[in-house]
Amino acid sequence: MPLYQTISVSESTLIYIWKVEETESQLAENINLTENSRSRVSGMRSEIHRRGYLSIRHLLAEAGYTDKDLFYDDVGKPHLNDGSYISITHSGIFTAIIVGVEKEVGIDIEKQRKKIIPIAHKFTPIEAYSAIDNAEALIRKLTVVWGAKESLYKIYATKGLSFLNHIYIHDFTLDTLATTGKIIFYGRRSGYDINFLEFEGYTCVYAIKRPYE
Repeated sequence: MPLYQTISVSESTLIYIWKVEETESQLAENINLTENSRSRVSGMRSEIHRRGYLSIRHLLAEAGYTDKDLFYDDVGKPHLNDGSYISITHSGIFTAIIVGVEKEVGIDIEKQRKKIIPIAHKFTPIEAYSAIDNAEALIRKLTVVWGAKESLYKIYATKGLSFLNHIYIHDFTLDTLATTGKIIFYGRRSGYDINFLEFEGYTCVYAIKRPYE
């Protein structure tokens, strides 16, 4: 089974990344799904989505959990029965989870694509990137920004939150592999530490909420 990478962010926060290479039947082996999960899988028209969903159950097992330990609240945010924090992502052939015991966490994987450039103005002030004249570098940076905002959105999980108007990512260079972000929503402010990595044309971004902000 291709567990692609494990990242120890801290003693209490771990990331597990899976490269989905198995068939659906292979991924279904040794995985016990709840009735609700079986229903969700059977309702998925896309095979890659079904394979991604099953691979995440293998990632849960790597973290010491089963499908029964995972549940979702009314806004669709995942939770673990033991009170630990979890965030889940899937894009193309990669899936990942981040599990944190002490701090809220968010994660996102995105494939680096040209189409992010014409839609960038919808989630970030595009004029801030005018100095980047290399298309590849621009795609990479915008993908990090999108992934960072997606990670923060997953942590905050509140209706009405806008990527463009409420979530802010501080400027960074691609070689630092880190930045910070904040959410300002109806006068409430929260801060986040953000890291990212790139592999095989994908970008993985993960965020950890700072305490006391």
